[in-house]
Amino acid sequence: MLNIEDNIQLLNSPRPTVEVHLPDGIVLEGPRSTAVEFFLRKLPVWNQIPVVGAIVNGELRELTYKIDMDSKATPVCMSDADGVLIYRRSLTFLLEKAFEDLYSTNELVVDHAISSGGFYCHVIGWNTVPNKVIRELEDHMRSLVADDLPFVRERVTLAQAIRYFDENGYLDKLRLLKYRTKDYLILYQLGEHRDYHHGYMVPSTGYLRWFKLSRMGKGFILRFPRRNMPTKILPMPRSLRLLETFTQYGDWLTRLEIDSVGALNDAIAANRIQEVILVSEALHEQKIADIAKDIVTRTPKKRIVLIAGPSCSGKTTFSKRLAIQLLAQGISPIPIEMDNYFVDRENSPLDENGQYNFETIEAVNIPLMGKNLLDLIQGKEVQIPHYNFRTGHSESGDVLKLNQDQLIILEGIHGLNPGLLPVVPAGATYRLYISLLTQLNLDHQNRISTTDSRLIRRIVRDARERGYNAQQTIARWASVRIGEKKYIFPYQENADAMFNSALAYELSSLKLHAEPLLRQVPHGTAEYIEAKRLLTLLEWFLPTDVELIPDNSILREFLGRSNLKDFKLWKKN
Repeated sequence: MLNIEDNIQLLNSPRPTVEVHLPDGIVLEGPRSTAVEFFLRKLPVWNQIPVVGAIVNGELRELTYKIDMDSKATPVCMSDADGVLIYRRSLTFLLEKAFEDLYSTNELVVDHAISSGGFYCHVIGWNTVPNKVIRELEDHMRSLVADDLPFVRERVTLAQAIRYFDENGYLDKLRLLKYRTKDYLILYQLGEHRDYHHGYMVPSTGYLRWFKLSRMGKGFILRFPRRNMPTKILPMPRSLRLLETFTQYGDWLTRLEIDSVGALNDAIAANRIQEVILVSEALHEQKIADIAKDIVTRTPKKRIVLIAGPSCSGKTTFSKRLAIQLLAQGISPIPIEMDNYFVDRENSPLDENGQYNFETIEAVNIPLMGKNLLDLIQGKEVQIPHYNFRTGHSESGDVLKLNQDQLIILEGIHGLNPGLLPVVPAGATYRLYISLLTQLNLDHQNRISTTDSRLIRRIVRDARERGYNAQQTIARWASVRIGEKKYIFPYQENADAMFNSALAYELSSLKLHAEPLLRQVPHGTAEYIEAKRLLTLLEWFLPTDVELIPDNSILREFLGRSNLKDFKLWKKN
């Protein structure tokens, strides 16, 4: 017979297996300390949509993460937001490795994203990247994929990381690590190539089957799938307009001597940040003035200025600053809100979930808006509608009449859609696209997403103006992004002019406002993973005193205390 001590010893002995519980009720069993990858390989989804990670007990994990206890797990696929980030990050690392193998004496820059799915890349000191180089890089990347080489993850001391990057001449990375507050760094290794990356990676190169390198401008595009088609490469964009805008902003950063977050931190540490802010704002003002001048040279032919852009681009402040520049040049603009042309709520189209879809162009009374605008530019008096958001119905609004020295400013997400004003002559409109096109990256290979910058803007603004916490804002962000991809991004190249609302110093200014909000997102929620990722990004920035920011800055639209908030472009008749 077993005594009590024997019984206690048996009960405390861990069983050799663990259970992994999936959201649909499936329970998988396997040996303790086995990578989550081997559990998920048993699922049908493994062969349907590429699985590149997992959420284990509320935390995002790599597929190499070992399960040491009974756990709840959810596969993370390339059709998920976190999944595409894992895939693209890993693909960038693969490109780095291939470039180092073939052209180790040169430096590759992974610059910014393009809308069809890809990152624009160039080589420092090269006027152009030859087609032969692009072909050789892609061929070598595919050979590395065929070899299925492992991505080796290692936690090293900060001193070890600094020593490695110093020995290999990575000055931009050394500049950034100088301000790191943690005493360690996660490095990934592929062959002999090592780098840190802002987030997780796939287990091996064999996962990276879907990519293509294609020439664009002076460099090339590292192309990858979008979430909605995770194993297909979309066609290249037809125009280089957006590339030109990114390039111009890159030139601005060069003038500021702020080509990376490390350089920005240097400026903050050296008390040069006021200079950076003033020059950044002056460059914004110069660009707005140039756009206003272009509009004036096209008047009176151009009578309607259409402004479109994704969420938190700063459209409201931009529109008011543009109006001020137009007034300074003798043109009196009249603003009209596209939202006032919503159809009555009961007539609004429904989305696939049976909810009202206010993002689609069918939610706008296109015939009425077209007639009103055509009458106005023909000099007729018009009563425009006012949409009552509380009742969901259109009411009678203001009576307007356009003088010869006036033009209309119409702001809304459909401003660049060619189907917006079918009855208005195309020559009568001037189309503007505004977006936050971040060019400031952590270093030459670790880029900062423009989407992340906009989301951080929105989190700060929503908390201040709308009373939303960060969890609520993050939860709504996916639906916002869907609307942008459908109704804004496909038409951005239709613009007559583009304005980049990014400011080199903005994340250092938003940091102290955003971090407390992000830390309040509860663990175990879907939004917690995103909040944790954004907090990790903000850790790289030294904070900036927001009192240094001018009151008419686009950033004030999100931080508050904008002197343009109550600025009116016209008075009612």
